[in-house]
Amino acid sequence: MNHNDLPLTSPRYRPELSSSSARLTHEVSALDERGRASHIAIPAERPLTVYVDKREIVTLMTLGGAPEALTLGYLRNQRLVRSIDDIVSIHVDWEVDAVAVVTRHGILDIEERTAKKVVTTGCGQGSVFGGLMDEVDQIMLPMDARLAQSVVYRIVDAIRTQQSIYKQAGSVHGCALFSDLGELLYFVEDVGRHNAVDAIAGLMWLDGLSGGDKVFYTTGRLTSEMVIKGAQMGIPFLLSRSGTTQMGHMVAEKVGMSLLARCSGKHFLLLAGHDRLVFEPDLLEPLNAPIHTPRQA
Repeated sequence: MNHNDLPLTSPRYRPELSSSSARLTHEVSALDERGRASHIAIPAERPLTVYVDKREIVTLMTLGGAPEALTLGYLRNQRLVRSIDDIVSIHVDWEVDAVAVVTRHGILDIEERTAKKVVTTGCGQGSVFGGLMDEVDQIMLPMDARLAQSVVYRIVDAIRTQQSIYKQAGSVHGCALFSDLGELLYFVEDVGRHNAVDAIAGLMWLDGLSGGDKVFYTTGRLTSEMVIKGAQMGIPFLLSRSGTTQMGHMVAEKVGMSLLARCSGKHFLLLAGHDRLVFEPDLLEPLNAPIHTPRQA
């Protein structure tokens, strides 16, 4: 049954979760170019080693803001766990920088499935297990999904005004999930954009949200890893204020994802999935509008 078909009063399964967010910034002293001392905030970064049924899987370098959702989304996007119902509990312990995941039946063929690791181009060196393109051919994104140009601008403006660790301390990436009307659903920051997208995947799973009518925004590059993860989450629209890579573009075309890069102000570049965007020309000034120049004295 599709999650959206469930009655609103139906209880939704959630595994047992700790609540172990860590401090997101750290204060350090600095000297500027004139030798003046000051105290500034920098993003925190800490290791989080994931254990599944007492077996070490991976160590993630993370900001630590949503470690349980990050762990769940990582297992989801790596296809190590197929359903949230398979997870009994996720407990984070920052005293040992580890998270313990307990499953109902274990992970089938875990040694074989985690043997091959691909280090990706993500900040902090993201990684995926198995062939990078595995299962891509089986992903079908909704072709009838549509996104209005005005909603693109609404999303860009929402990100611009969003309070963030980046504005306070820099050096992090942000990812956000929006409805197709531009409503902000989740905003997550981390030291790597692959962590932020995994955390959102985990939150979607916990809340039972499907991706077919959602829009994903990232501050980072649209790499193949980001496109694949977005497709695995069933999201047909991926936006970024940055650019894309050749493989990211290729995967987007392969899965039928709408890829919008260089989103800033009213500018964007629609690189793939052209049929889904509803252009609204009246939102822009005519190309032949007069250019106003300052009058010289």
